[in-house]
Amino acid sequence: MTNPTLTLEGVSHALPDGRALFSDLNAVFDQQPTGLVGRNGVGKTVLARILAGRLAPTTGRCVRTGRVHYLPQQIGLPADGTVASLAGVQDALDALARIEAGSIAQADFDAVGERWDLRQQLRQALERHGLGHLDASAPAQALSGGEAMRVALVGALLSAADFLILDEPSNHLDRTHRQALIEQLRHWPRGLLVISHDRMLLEGMARIVELSPLGLRSYGGNHTFYARSKAQERQNAVAQLEQRQLERRRGEQAMREQRERQERRLARGTRQAKDANQARILLDRQKERSEGSTGRLRQQQAAAREQLAVRVREAARQVEDEVAIALHAWPAALPPRRQVAELDAVELPHVPGPTRRIDLALAGPRRVGVIGPNGCGKSTLLRVMAGLLAPLSGTCQVNVGCAYLDQRLTSLDPLRSVLEQMQAAHPGATQGNQRMQLAQLGLDAGKIMVPSGSLSGGERLKAALACALYAERPAQLLLLDEPGNHLDLPSLRALEALLTGYQGALLVVSHDDAFLDALALTDRLSATPQGWRLAPW
Repeated sequence: MTNPTLTLEGVSHALPDGRALFSDLNAVFDQQPTGLVGRNGVGKTVLARILAGRLAPTTGRCVRTGRVHYLPQQIGLPADGTVASLAGVQDALDALARIEAGSIAQADFDAVGERWDLRQQLRQALERHGLGHLDASAPAQALSGGEAMRVALVGALLSAADFLILDEPSNHLDRTHRQALIEQLRHWPRGLLVISHDRMLLEGMARIVELSPLGLRSYGGNHTFYARSKAQERQNAVAQLEQRQLERRRGEQAMREQRERQERRLARGTRQAKDANQARILLDRQKERSEGSTGRLRQQQAAAREQLAVRVREAARQVEDEVAIALHAWPAALPPRRQVAELDAVELPHVPGPTRRIDLALAGPRRVGVIGPNGCGKSTLLRVMAGLLAPLSGTCQVNVGCAYLDQRLTSLDPLRSVLEQMQAAHPGATQGNQRMQLAQLGLDAGKIMVPSGSLSGGERLKAALACALYAERPAQLLLLDEPGNHLDLPSLRALEALLTGYQGALLVVSHDDAFLDALALTDRLSATPQGWRLAPW
């Protein structure tokens, strides 16, 4: 299709409890590569699903011209899934195999379409993306988070869709593959919408569209242009708010002086009438006129006061809420010589090459950044240390309370509310205190009472951290696998502040150098061609 478009016409969406997530959105997304940004929980993923036709809006409609391929940020890995199914081509490959075996079913020919060389296309695409070691029939469960995302991206690029909608596609990619993704998207010839907080990825977009409580706002440029425009907008909005507040103060002062003048005139008139010995009936009439005049003035001033207040409220709405998210970790200090974890001749499952084996000893509040390419075993190492995977050989001993947050946040039960899980982690804490702690994380009363699976990725990360850090026995060892993946920039800065002040031991996997540099790390555990290497940060 020559000009694929996605058009929103008066689109609104309400949450199951009736609250409006967003209202009356009108926009057109065309072939311009577009980045969709916004705070966690504002509804970006919901809007992406509406645009992709995966979800119906509460009101309004979305008009799609052409075929849309949607890649969600949470990639499902069914137990029996394969590399081909993750790439979205398993059904077509199965149909092709049946045709080669003699099938003449129309459904099989429809599934294959014109893709008679699909096996070769998939093989070549996997090799181009550094995944040549994977077979189409390989189990998807054995893939790392980065490999799974790259296979799903291969499927998206093979789809030949008229419009790609990618939700946080760079989340699990290392630096090399993030750069490769940016280059691939730069050459994508059709419609493209990317939901992301990745500044490097957003820098390659032709425009940025922001979703906020005020609606959709389009900025005609890349991330640098957007950031500069936002800063200017906020400066202008703050100046406008200050002007409206000054106008209200001056208006209140003027009305106060007007009332005082009227009161003085009335008092003077009453004294003069009494001094002139006027008849009682004349005094009563004068009093009625005075009271009527006072009532009219009161009504006029009430209307003027409300008008001034409305102007202030309208100006305040344009100033986005930038209240800092408060994250307060419970004390988890470790003595410098306390043995935290010891891995002796451990062989990691599902890890090929020199990083299969590791020896590691950690004592005291060591803060370790774990770095290396996708597939080298970083996530597997954390899972072994968390006790979720058994090593193939060797011993792994962790001597302190440990909390592990994986890339999919499986420590949270998606069917239970956040508050329910907080109470299970610390039964002795008061519900009021737990509500306060969650509110300080930016999780309001409505969000902590719904199933956690309905929250955004960033909200779920905050909830998982709260359950670990506010537990009855706070974790003295945090194992974090790409914790910044689902966070907007203000929340990422708040997470950096929390982890910087955390007094326990820390192992964090991340491909974001700026994030790691902000954590005051003590050590770097690198996956190298010669194996694991621990060195000062």
